[in-house]
Parts: sequence; C-alpha cells; structure tokens
Amino acid sequence: MDWFTGAIGAKTVAVGIWFALLFVAERLRPADPSAMPLHTASQAGLKRMGRNAALWAINLILAPLIVVPITVLAADHALWRPWWWSGLPGLALDILFLDFLIYWWHRANHELPFLWRFHSVHHFDATLDTTSAVRFHFGEVVLSALARAAVIVIVGFPLTSVFTFEALVLIAALFHHSNLRLPRELEAALARVVITPSIHWVHHHAVKTDTDSNYGTIFSFWDPLFTTRSKTRREAGMPIGVQGGRELSLKALLLHPFKTG
Repeated sequence: MDWFTGAIGAKTVAVGIWFALLFVAERLRPADPSAMPLHTASQAGLKRMGRNAALWAINLILAPLIVVPITVLAADHALWRPWWWSGLPGLALDILFLDFLIYWWHRANHELPFLWRFHSVHHFDATLDTTSAVRFHFGEVVLSALARAAVIVIVGFPLTSVFTFEALVLIAALFHHSNLRLPRELEAALARVVITPSIHWVHHHAVKTDTDSNYGTIFSFWDPLFTTRSKTRREAGMPIGVQGGRELSLKALLLHPFKTG
C-alpha cells in the first residue's frame, strides 16, 4: 500500500494547488461581482468561510478514520473483475461508470427526504465559490462512503480507479462551484463535455425546480440524457441557497439533519 500513501500525498498537493489558483482567480475575475462581499475578508465573508472551513476540517479528520478504511476494505472484497476490463481502457470505463453512478447518488440526495436532510447543508450556502465545493455535512460523507463501498464490492472497481475518480471529482467540484468568470466561448465549449460553473450555479439557484436539476458532477451529458437539465440560465445576482430557507450557524448546520418535525 506504499503506492497508495504516496498517491494520497500527490493528490493532496495537486488539489491544494488547484484550490489556491481558483480561490485567487475567482476574486480577481468574478462571474458574479455582487457576491464578492461574502467571498472576501468582510465580517460576513469571514463568518461564511469559517463555517465552510469547519465543515471541511471535520471531513478531513473523518477521511483517514472512516472513509479511506471503508473504501480499502470494499476494494479488497470486490466480487468480480473481468480480465478484459483493465489497463487504461478499463480506467476510462471505470471513471465513466462511476460518474454515471454519482449522478444517480446526487439525484437520490435530492429526491429522498432522509438523504436531503444531510445534503441540504451543502445547499444552504448563500453564494458559491471554491469553499462551497468542500462544504458537506459529515453524515453525508459517511453515507456516501458506505454507498460507494457497496458499489465497489458489487461492480469490482479497483482502488486505483476509485482513487483517480475521487481526485477528478474534487478538481471538478472546485471548478464548477467557483465564481470564476470564463470567456463565453470557452465555457460553452467546455459545457458540451464537462460541468462548468454556469451549469452548476443553476443547481444552487434558490428555486426548487432548479435545485432539483443539473445533477452532473464531471461529465455534462447525463442531465440531458435523463431529462434533468434545467433551461434556466445563470445570471449575476441570482439568489443562491434553498428555497424558503436561509443560511444557518455552524452549530445549526451540524444539527440540522437530526432535527425532528
């Protein structure tokens, strides 16, 4: 498992650099300048980033204690793996299949009330930037790890494929949650293949019909294929969050999924 430890270190460095680049770039070239007070060192901005950072820190602690062991254990007990499903073609197929599955998992997090209790913590953020991409309730992270483990065992995904996919998911999420303004032609070209900020921001629009759409994570063709692509276009100043809801304190966010009534 020496390779795995080294790969985790390389992933951490690569994702950290990508996060830093986007964090700076979105503040120099914002797609929605009206949201900048919540992205800066203003009092409201610091409180917001503090909430997001705290949720991220909890999950960073949980990763080596729960998430990684569950994933490794599942990979060690995979039920099958055909000999022809290997090498780079096998890796590409795994990534495509895993992205297909995460589309349905994300959709389930919106359609099943129990899962939405946890996932809504991600959506309560009143705006979007790179810090939104790592803002998740620890309960959702654990549930996702268990669901992923079941899929790994049943389908037989190797640890290398799962690790590569998770790195790509982090890179993609940081990108499509960012407030970075891209040249229109470039974003239109990218959107034909991958999820871009203009697509994912609509998913965070504080209108339920839009929140319950645009579920893609890496590739952008699942939503058109399964008729969940919203026709709404991103606009500067569009309200972000949960329809009828509001941003909560860190304590309230942590307790939100366990509230009754």
